[in-house]
Amino acid sequence: MIDTFRRSMLDQQRAIAPGPRTPPWRLLLPNNNSPLDFLLTNQRTYGDVVRFEFFGNVVHLLVHPDAIKYVLQDNNRNYPKSETYNQMKSLLGNGLVTSEGNFWLKQRRLAQPAFHRQRIASFGTSMTDATERMLTQWQPIAERGESFDLSAEMMSLTMQIIAKTMFSADLSQESAAIGRDVSAAFTTWNALTEARIKLPEWLPTPNRHRFNTAMATLDKLMYRFINERRVSGDDPGDLLSMLMNARDEETGEGMSDQQLRDEVLTIFLAGHETTSNALTWTFYALSQHPEVERRLRVELAEVLGGRTPTMADLPNLKYTLMVLEESMRLYPPVWSIERRNLEDDRVGGYYIPAGSYIVLSQHVTHRHPAFWENPDVFDPERFTPERAATRPRFAYFPFGGGPRQCIGNNFALMEAQLILATVLQHYRLSLVPGHPVVPEPMITLGQRHGMYMTLAAV
Repeated sequence: MIDTFRRSMLDQQRAIAPGPRTPPWRLLLPNNNSPLDFLLTNQRTYGDVVRFEFFGNVVHLLVHPDAIKYVLQDNNRNYPKSETYNQMKSLLGNGLVTSEGNFWLKQRRLAQPAFHRQRIASFGTSMTDATERMLTQWQPIAERGESFDLSAEMMSLTMQIIAKTMFSADLSQESAAIGRDVSAAFTTWNALTEARIKLPEWLPTPNRHRFNTAMATLDKLMYRFINERRVSGDDPGDLLSMLMNARDEETGEGMSDQQLRDEVLTIFLAGHETTSNALTWTFYALSQHPEVERRLRVELAEVLGGRTPTMADLPNLKYTLMVLEESMRLYPPVWSIERRNLEDDRVGGYYIPAGSYIVLSQHVTHRHPAFWENPDVFDPERFTPERAATRPRFAYFPFGGGPRQCIGNNFALMEAQLILATVLQHYRLSLVPGHPVVPEPMITLGQRHGMYMTLAAV
């Protein structure tokens, strides 16, 4: 009887989570549902812990906010980043996004002062100046009634802002061309990593050639930032200066050029691409919800009265922030996070064997019906202080959480608020009728066909 009881307890401790029995090759067929639909459908079918098997690998989708908190915060040491982030090193190198352990911690501490709240407060003017330059360029487009790709415009704008604030560099004349290289790098990297048959990196396939060409251009730009700073000897106290002046506590040596490149490129790409997507989706959501846009314009008129917003205005632009938060709930710029557990564990009552791939999806958790009423509806009122206080902390995690929470979260929110408030005081953006709006889940959540809009002055 004792042995039976022990076996029963062991079986409970090793309870296997439910999940689909779909053969993994079926998930790779052309025209299969996107990863977004696949994850959401399986959560709604099997619950908050879903188990998959892909070619011998065990994968667990964890959806409940308590599980998100457990993996990212409470037991984060058992859940380092998965091999997917090693694949990203061909794009980002060994920077803050991809590095691990003590090396990551040291680099994070070096970069953290550049994102201190008081420091980023000084960036507001740079953000609105760049936005107003963009609006000047929009004027003839509006007068001619032409359509344009808003996603490309937001990419160019946020790129100029990150270059100016973090590296004291002016990319106003180059951002459009660089933006095309960034898009090419992300698109081809995604195609190469998602390919069913992995070909050697030395094989000159069209995608590999486009990726290498785009990366060569971005490398040239990063080294230009570094070399121009060295030649000038200037020290404006920006992130680039902090990284270049940093010295190892034991050896007294500075970072190698390769490590400087990796950190600069990581901040450059992560610091503008996610905010660009967040803004593009927000303008799209507003174009589909005129009643929300009307209320937002009322707030802007009452708080700003037509003038350019400043950092001091942000506490009074409460509805503006709520609109952005709701947009990032439905269209999270980072739509999933991966980890891999070092030791056996139990989450949500289920056994998670060591070496499992762990998927935490903002796209899924942000639509959990237990925490979000009518989860597919765009409703900024969800983010009133009263309603937000009723939800678990990790029911909403657009910037991740725990020690690896995005270093630029406050920077991104400030930037997005200022841009949104500046643009909407000048123009109303409308989606081109019939334009297909299809989320493109790559490293971030982009738009497969761009986001073509027309402008009307207000």
